[in-house]
Amino acid sequence: MNEARIDKWLWASRIFKTRSIAADACKNGRVTIGGMNVKPSRPVKVGEVVDVKKPPITYSFRILQCIEQRVGAKLVPEIYENVTDPKQYELLEMSRISGFIDRARGTGRPTKKDRRQIDAFIEPAMFGFDDEED
Repeated sequence: MNEARIDKWLWASRIFKTRSIAADACKNGRVTIGGMNVKPSRPVKVGEVVDVKKPPITYSFRILQCIEQRVGAKLVPEIYENVTDPKQYELLEMSRISGFIDRARGTGRPTKKDRRQIDAFIEPAMFGFDDEED
């Protein structure tokens, strides 16, 4: 097979867990080829580079085989080559390190561990409060 639908290829190569998630990513502009947003039905060919935005980074994959049937995880290296820029992985590591400070809106209350880290960061003395009350 020398062509495959992009949504099927993304699912078959295990980049997305389901085909519908892959199709939604295409529709919402998170999948690009050559800087252009693609529709789920766009055919892909061997040698093309697919960019997939999974916040906070953008992954890049060079297609080695066009497939539409899902394969085992051990066969993935034969399907695509990961050509993601190393700077993107640094971004990912930085977002892991920053953790609670960059809390996404709507993710709920801080955990007990987060709360302690926030309290340790913001000392009461910064605001002119005294620990002693008479």
